Amino acid sequence: MRRRDVLTGVVATAAGASGLSAPAIGQGLRQLKMVTAWADGMPGFHASAVRFARTIEAATAGRVKIDVFPDGKLIRAFETFDAVSAGVADMYHSAEYYWEKKSRAFDFFAAVPFGLTAQELFGWVQYGGGQELWDQLSAQYNIKPLLCLNTGTQMGGWFNKEIDSLDKFKGLRYRMPDPGAEVLRRLGAIVVTLPGGEIQRALKSGAIDASEWVGPWPDMAMGLHQAVSYYYYPGFHEPGTGIAVGINRNVWQSLDTSDRQIFEAVAATEYARSLAEFNANNALWLRRLRAEGTVKIQKLDDVVLKAILDLSNEVVAEIGAADGLSKKIYASYQQFRTLAMDWSDVAERAFLNSRRLA
Repeated sequence: MRRRDVLTGVVATAAGASGLSAPAIGQGLRQLKMVTAWADGMPGFHASAVRFARTIEAATAGRVKIDVFPDGKLIRAFETFDAVSAGVADMYHSAEYYWEKKSRAFDFFAAVPFGLTAQELFGWVQYGGGQELWDQLSAQYNIKPLLCLNTGTQMGGWFNKEIDSLDKFKGLRYRMPDPGAEVLRRLGAIVVTLPGGEIQRALKSGAIDASEWVGPWPDMAMGLHQAVSYYYYPGFHEPGTGIAVGINRNVWQSLDTSDRQIFEAVAATEYARSLAEFNANNALWLRRLRAEGTVKIQKLDDVVLKAILDLSNEVVAEIGAADGLSKKIYASYQQFRTLAMDWSDVAERAFLNSRRLA
């Protein structure tokens, strides 16, 4: 569906319900519309969007209320960016890599293969110059972005056969979004794009041979463990996937300074809270999966991972070479990645390895 068709189809409804109506502003109240990429009730994602909205309302003592619309209720998932850019909706809750047809540089603010973990991504955006670059990128589309959720390190995916060599990727019908999908294409895989709700059926029918989603918690809620025999890790393609709230810049600029600070603080809080929620639940559901014993949970071989790493470096460098701003974003991202890897090696990696010595 074309962007023009979508916006035309919802503009009358949106105008009638707009939180930007003159009476609401005149009374000092704001009623805003958030459109999301998530189905109603989707574990982790939809609940976090609702929690963000309710926290804003509580923190502003009811002066700002945000109505949350799941995928398809007002705008379809992949059209939310255009709707917010045009002012049809006030904000979206989604993954920035969905907008890579506008600029592949958006990938850096969600996830790139072998990129930043959840903590590192937040560090770069908050203290490494990432937010300023992201603001420049999104301002071209009339949007103010904020990180507001992270899934943590994801799994490599569900497979209907063992992956013990690079040759097993050739001809493999694999559901994965870009930019990780481009790495798979270079390995000879056939990449398929499917909405999350269609993955289990496609695996069961044999329409696809493998698929990634997030981690044990949301994946098992969708029944993916009932469709295949193997579950591989790590998720090279999404080491710490950031989800953003994108706010129409006219709406953002109309907020007073204190309300902007509230939005920023609530987004940061929800980022930390959602990461904790994903980590806690993924740990629980991984234990359940092991206890069931019907799926083999296996690590990708280091030889396979090294080849994927080499191809990933090529793909990410190409993303960062598209234009002047992309080059600035890539340079900043890579510089912070190098610093973060050095610190992680002597801090978390060393500690985690030593904790296993017992």
